[in-house]
Amino acid sequence: MLYGNASISHYSRSNVSIWLIMAFQAGLLNIGGFLVARKIVSHVTGFVTFFGHDLSQGELTQAWGMLLVPCFFLLGAMVSGYFVDVRLKLGKRPKYYITFGIMFYLNAVVYIFGLLGYWGDFGQFPLSLQGYILLVILCFVCGIQNGTISTVSKSVVRTTHLTGITTDLGLGIVRILSRHKLKDQLPNEGKANLMRVGIIVSFILGSVLGGFVFVRFEYSGFLFPVLISGSLFGLMIFFQLLKSRDTNSI
Repeated sequence: MLYGNASISHYSRSNVSIWLIMAFQAGLLNIGGFLVARKIVSHVTGFVTFFGHDLSQGELTQAWGMLLVPCFFLLGAMVSGYFVDVRLKLGKRPKYYITFGIMFYLNAVVYIFGLLGYWGDFGQFPLSLQGYILLVILCFVCGIQNGTISTVSKSVVRTTHLTGITTDLGLGIVRILSRHKLKDQLPNEGKANLMRVGIIVSFILGSVLGGFVFVRFEYSGFLFPVLISGSLFGLMIFFQLLKSRDTNSI
């Protein structure tokens, strides 16, 4: 992934490390979004459920707001599709540094604006307009992250929510238990199951740490996603631009 190679192994050390870090970040963003606005920012199903509930209660403005917010998750996935997925399919080098750069920039915006008091009181409800803007930004970040990792893993990995990865783990466990019947059809199933467990654990750890951090430090807790996304952005810049330029000059 660091070099933008379309044929990269799904379970290389660098890939799995990045996926685990991204799952940890997603756990942080989800607990942060929940404690700020009582919404799970990477769970589109939840927003649709809130839409149905609010609509049935006659809360039309809030209902349409709940339907609008996850559209930015879709928009984020489309952005990653443009800079990563389409370029891979065209045989071009994907621009991971752009998608990771956008995530870093938006995480920094959330953090800085939180310190400045723009989002309002931490955990206030019902949501203000600023609260909806915060949800939009976090959903957009999660959409970019999920689209980027989904593309590079060829739709094997999701890092912003656990439903798919837990389903895959359940299927993978049964495959391992049935390996005497399936024989040579499972060359990487053991590695895949370890990766799935790792992503689930990383997401949980991010949520647990975020629970302590956000409760105590409120908006300052978003500094952790800023540091994580900033570090990954720096890695992408180094490997995709600087190191690639040095290699081409030899």
